[in-house]
Amino acid sequence: RTWRSLDPPAASSPAPSSSSRGGGIYMFFETKNPVTSQGDIAAAVSKDAGATWQQLGVVLDEEWHLSYPYVFSYNSKVYMMPESSKNGDLRLYRALDFPLKWTLEKVLLEKPLVDSVIINFRGSYWLIGSDLSSYGAKQNGELSIWYSSSPLAPWNPHRHNTIGSMDNGSSFRNGGRPFVYDGDLYRIGKQSGGVSGHSIKVFRVEILTANEYKEIEVPFVFDKPRKGRNAWNGARSHHLDVQWLPSSQLWIGVMDGDRVSSNDSVHRLTIGYMFYGVTLLLVLLLGGLIGAIRCTIPLRWCVPHTEKRDDFFHSKQQFFLKYKLSSLFSSLNKLGSLLGGRINYRTWKGRVYVVLVILVLIFLTCLGTHCIYGGNGAEEPYPIKGRYSQFTLLTMTYDARLWNLKMFVEHYSKCASVREIVVIWNKGRPPVQNELKSAVPVRVRVEDKNTLNNRFNMDEKIKTRAVMELDDDIMMPCDDLERGFKVWREHPDRIVGYYPRLAEGTPLEYRNERYARQQGGYNMVLTGAAFMDHGLAFERYWSKKAEVGRKMVDSFFNCEDVLLNFLFANASSMSTVEYVKPAWAIDMSKFSGVAISRNTQAHYHVRSKCLAKFSEVYGNLTAKRLFSSRGDGWDV
Repeated sequence: RTWRSLDPPAASSPAPSSSSRGGGIYMFFETKNPVTSQGDIAAAVSKDAGATWQQLGVVLDEEWHLSYPYVFSYNSKVYMMPESSKNGDLRLYRALDFPLKWTLEKVLLEKPLVDSVIINFRGSYWLIGSDLSSYGAKQNGELSIWYSSSPLAPWNPHRHNTIGSMDNGSSFRNGGRPFVYDGDLYRIGKQSGGVSGHSIKVFRVEILTANEYKEIEVPFVFDKPRKGRNAWNGARSHHLDVQWLPSSQLWIGVMDGDRVSSNDSVHRLTIGYMFYGVTLLLVLLLGGLIGAIRCTIPLRWCVPHTEKRDDFFHSKQQFFLKYKLSSLFSSLNKLGSLLGGRINYRTWKGRVYVVLVILVLIFLTCLGTHCIYGGNGAEEPYPIKGRYSQFTLLTMTYDARLWNLKMFVEHYSKCASVREIVVIWNKGRPPVQNELKSAVPVRVRVEDKNTLNNRFNMDEKIKTRAVMELDDDIMMPCDDLERGFKVWREHPDRIVGYYPRLAEGTPLEYRNERYARQQGGYNMVLTGAAFMDHGLAFERYWSKKAEVGRKMVDSFFNCEDVLLNFLFANASSMSTVEYVKPAWAIDMSKFSGVAISRNTQAHYHVRSKCLAKFSEVYGNLTAKRLFSSRGDGWDV
């Protein structure tokens, strides 16, 4: 786990970890050695109030595990109290050259305390941590309190240690920095035991003396992550550091959470296919019970071969194996005989049985489909130079495809890098806001005219440079979107898409992906599933030069993506398109009956006409890109 904290260095009370020195904020956190998995303490700095961070590297490394770096100021010096329970004690370090160099100041307690904090409250210093030395406390520990006149002075134990064993219910380990608000002391706790859920809790300390301690839980409202498992805290939120910055007269808070790892999607696939397998077995069982399936395994499959064997032992082993198989097949045949025709589906009772089994089959099929195609498996974004970004998802649709749109929005809104979804509504009654279940803002842009040119309309409300144009009937995993987004960020002057096409021949003929693979190259990608720089792409599409092409798009109600490919190819002598292969993709229009291009041959014929006209106006488009040209394996 990682724990991040902020700390104003000139604070009068000890408080960890973010300094305003030099106009920056410093953050200290646990980082793990990739070889040994041992925890060390690292630091980062932000010069823009926390918007971006620069890693400074490891600042404290011991032979044992370190975590929970509680940093505070005292008498103009900066101290750090990390958890070092693996070494059996609690240590205090002082900054020699903040924030990079630290030295051991002293051992505060010879106890394996975890998640310890120090707070100056009403004239005394209080050290609160969880003691793991008692029997049965290895997992969570129980709160213990010590008090002193100084963070450096000897610490005196509270009269009722451990506090967690008292009747006040204090059994939550510290989950961040305590803070004082309106004269009251608040302690951050985290749920003990679980590894999932949002476990942060806040307690107001009502009594804190050397002889007595009492706290009560106060409401802490923290919305569940809207992106679910794909959010930065999709697994849990477990640390909160809240501080008052006197220089800016603001409260600032840092929360830490765990993301569900991306391999969780493999688990979901496994579970999904298990549901499918059970469904198949039930189908076979139902078929046997109503007599529709009669399965008898021929015993001759198990008759030993008659050829000579020189190896007596090998022959004996083979005979024994075939004997066992023969017994198994005989048992299966008997089972098939027992099942055959047990349910008379012509009677009302038999029909009830059949209907119940069919309902179970439908339920299991839905569960399997949800696990495999539901979009809830965690998919991580891909960083470039340690940084992440976001894009706007655009889709164009109309009223007859509303059911597609609902599924589209619910699925893709959970993808980690999607910031907003813009629905380009071409005709019919647009959906109201509560009809679309989304984890990100959804904006429905109603167009005056039903034209495919609307896909690339200039839109000043789009806040991101990158847009993903995606037809509402295409369903693919979030991970495929994230991979394509990474490739586009590496080549933002290109169109990066998921469906390659090849235009070649005399006259030019529009060819599909299979043909492109046979020829080893492609020179177009469909913009119905592609990333682009919306400022660059849309400006080119609505330029004076593209006017002839737009009129053809309206005339054929087709070819808007072909036109954009020509406009990009005409603007550069370099590669202008890039292909990323999706792990899987489903065309939902096949199930809806409202696909625009159901007649593939006629659709391709129109596009070939567009190719001929566009090549006359905008130049040649026959330069090829090769598959596997990037070397990352994402286009093979």
